Formats: sequence, C-alpha cells, structure tokens
Amino acid sequence: MKKNKEIENLLLNSSTFDELVNAKLEKEFIDSLGNNKQIKSKKYITNIKEVPRDKIFSKDAVYSVINKDSRTKSYINGLQAEGCLGVQNLVRAKLLAGEVDSFVSENSFVKFVKVKV
Repeated sequence: MKKNKEIENLLLNSSTFDELVNAKLEKEFIDSLGNNKQIKSKKYITNIKEVPRDKIFSKDAVYSVINKDSRTKSYINGLQAEGCLGVQNLVRAKLLAGEVDSFVSENSFVKFVKVKV
C-alpha cells in the first residue's frame, strides 16, 4: 500500500515516468552500496594460532600453493588444503594445534594465509 501511495504521489506531482524509474534505480543503487559496506567489514585472522580449530580446514580459510616444478603460485580454500594433506595425520594435527602454518605436499608447498571469521 505504501509503495502504491508513493507512486501515486509522484505521478500526481507531474513527475514523468522516466523520473520515477530513475528515482527507483537510484534508491536500489544506494541500497546495494550499503550492503557492500557490510560485506567488507568482515574480520580476517592471519595468525594460525588465533584461528578457531573448526575454521582451519573450512571454505573460509585461504592457503597459498607454490608449485615446486613450475614455480607458479595460486590460492585454495581450507577444504582443498586438507585434501592436499592426504594421509599426513601428524601434519594435520600440528596445523590444528597452530604449531605450524605450512606443509609440503608432493610437488607443492602449501602455506596458511588467512581465515574469514
């Protein structure tokens, strides 16, 4: 009802249809900018000792991977990093305890970068 009243008032005030559409688009744009500011305010932890255990191998964690052969660098999430560990249970336990922040996997060097909390 309120929305219809706003439209009716705009039309009665000799507003053109273009002005009405532009006003609506501008309002939606300002609303979307407000949402982006909220997204950017998320906190990141870069010290693995401060990361909660359940976040270390989650999709919110970021790891850098350096390929030993091709010398290329890429980024993976925590789930992929855990997959790189394979059967290295001792290294997995040390990562969860915060004792180490990197490990070697076949032909890659994997290092913890940050986690979004």
